[in-house]
Amino acid sequence: MSVAKRLKLESDNNGIIVTHSGTFHADDALAVNLLQKLPSLSKAEIVRTRDPAKIAQGTIVVDVGAEYVPETNRYDHHQRGFNETFDADHKIKLSSAGLVWKHFGQDILAAHLNFGTGDERLALLHKKMYDDFIEAIDAIDNGIALYPDCKEEPNYKSRTDLSSRVGYMNPRWNQPFDEDDLLARFRRASAMAGTEFFDRVDDALYAWLPARDLVVDALNTRKSFQGADPHGRIVLFDGAVGWKGHIFDLEKAMKITDDERPLYVLYPDEAGKWRVQAVPVSNESFESRKALPEAWRGLRDEQLSEVSGIPECVFVHQSGFIGAHATKQGALEMATKALQL
Repeated sequence: MSVAKRLKLESDNNGIIVTHSGTFHADDALAVNLLQKLPSLSKAEIVRTRDPAKIAQGTIVVDVGAEYVPETNRYDHHQRGFNETFDADHKIKLSSAGLVWKHFGQDILAAHLNFGTGDERLALLHKKMYDDFIEAIDAIDNGIALYPDCKEEPNYKSRTDLSSRVGYMNPRWNQPFDEDDLLARFRRASAMAGTEFFDRVDDALYAWLPARDLVVDALNTRKSFQGADPHGRIVLFDGAVGWKGHIFDLEKAMKITDDERPLYVLYPDEAGKWRVQAVPVSNESFESRKALPEAWRGLRDEQLSEVSGIPECVFVHQSGFIGAHATKQGALEMATKALQL
């Protein structure tokens, strides 16, 4: 956010947040809640209107007004010619939630988490929360299908996402209401959206970021632990870690070449055994970069130990995406042997 815009917002301690009247959606409900996290707008009045004269009085205007002018805090996305995305790496057109997050997200995070504005974690969380939460709201509000090229009918309907649940908080088509009732409903929807969003922020801070640090350490030491693969294709964790959400981004950031990309991850499970898990081709994929050997798949215990030539094996899943051994050294032997097969 520019200095000029920051000063303008800070000068309006009791400012006005304007959004559209009528039926509300997840993007405007969340956008308003996000803005209320800014100290300068924490006590702002919420005005829902389509009256140009009232819109003009807004300290900040979202999802109405047919203007995208950051310099005057106007953030609508419905007008012809609007094609703004979060950044050059994203292709989904922004809704009002995405616009607010793009321009004010790091300030909102700093206020919520009590971070200094220069904290390097802000940029990581800013992108994380857009990718994992807000981008879907942008896409749904803009009518972008999850699978635009799919010609088949879906096997089931999902109406439990945040956008659907916010939609259900509007009055039913045959239910009488007035503007006061609609504003109260909007406030409840906005609070619900904000509660879910900031719960996810806290989860990212207390679980996702610490896991990222552990994955960085494991990638940096993957060639140096005892028995390590010299090409670094086996990654070792001493405890359970949510590694899949990080490893692909970190490979790019650390410029890991294709021939040294991790293929297997070792870690202890809750029963004290050691798991050998194949790294998938992407975070959302069920396909492995290199599944455990076909001859091992679906086998257990003595039969698996005999076929693999490694004593004390526990199992290998029939798809080959994961296996287990009684010991850490045995799990490492399974991964090492799998690299050669």
